[in-house]
Amino acid sequence: MEFDVLPAVSSFLNLVTLVLLLVGWRRIKRKDVDGHKRAMVSALAVSVVFLVTYVVHHALHGQHRSSAQGAARTLYMIVLWTHTPLATAVAVLAPRVAWLGWKGEVARHRVLARFTLPCWIYVSVTGIAVYVMAYHLWPSAGAA
Repeated sequence: MEFDVLPAVSSFLNLVTLVLLLVGWRRIKRKDVDGHKRAMVSALAVSVVFLVTYVVHHALHGQHRSSAQGAARTLYMIVLWTHTPLATAVAVLAPRVAWLGWKGEVARHRVLARFTLPCWIYVSVTGIAVYVMAYHLWPSAGAA
C-alpha cells in the first residue's frame, strides 16, 4: 500500500482542525455552548485522526528533511522548533480542557482554554506551513 499521500492528508486534517477551532471559538463568543461543544469535540477527534496519520507516516518513512538553505532554512527551523514543543503541549492540554468542559468545571475549563486555544491554532497553522515548506517549497532530494 502506498503511504506517500499521508503528509498531505495530515496537512488537510490540520486545516480541518483549524476551521473547527475557529468555529468553536466563534460559537462560544456568541454564547452557543452546544455549537461550541460540537465544534471543539470535532476538532479533538480530527486531531486524533491527524496524530494517527502522522505516526503511521513517520513509522514507515522516518523523519522528513527540508532542503531549505540560508534564510529559508532559518525560517523553516524557527517554525518547526516552535511548532514541535507546542504540538506536544497541545496533545496534553486539549484533552484536559475538553475533560474539564465535559465535567462542567467551566471556570477551570476557561482558564486553561485561554492558553490552549491560541497554542492549538498556532500548531494547526504551523503544521500546514511545515508541510508546505518541507514537501513543496524545499523538499529534500528524492522526496515524493
